Amino acid sequence: MSARKTKQIRLLGKIFFVVYIIFLLYFLIFSDWYGRSKVMEDYHYNLVPFREIRRFWDYRGQLKIWSVINLFGNVIIFIPLGFLEAMASRRRSFLWTAIDGFMLSMLVEVFQLISKVGRFDVDDLILNTSGVIIGYLLFSVCNVIRRMYGTKRQRIR
Repeated sequence: MSARKTKQIRLLGKIFFVVYIIFLLYFLIFSDWYGRSKVMEDYHYNLVPFREIRRFWDYRGQLKIWSVINLFGNVIIFIPLGFLEAMASRRRSFLWTAIDGFMLSMLVEVFQLISKVGRFDVDDLILNTSGVIIGYLLFSVCNVIRRMYGTKRQRIR
């Protein structure tokens, strides 16, 4: 693949990355899709890893779709972050992508705690970071396939 094509792909990744970050922050902080914008009187937080994950799993029969939305929604919404960061970045490091995703998730969780809109939950950090890692792995697989396809095309010419 030519250097120009690589730069174009990276630029496209940067554009999608910025749009995604704006969407993500709006969705996680300002949207009221399940009553999150109600300011609470007290601080609400969970510092015990896997407590809420286990609770949602144990009560999945009563909570029905809400347990799925909470558990998998936190993972799914962060998958594009891992994919787009790897696509837009020159460093494309697994470790840095995971750290960046964790830090963004931490920023959102701390904002929710301080503003008393939502709650700080260590399980959200775990689920969100898992989503970033899955996104990075998906990018890596796509990148390997792209390179294999590009190599085959160059051999044909």
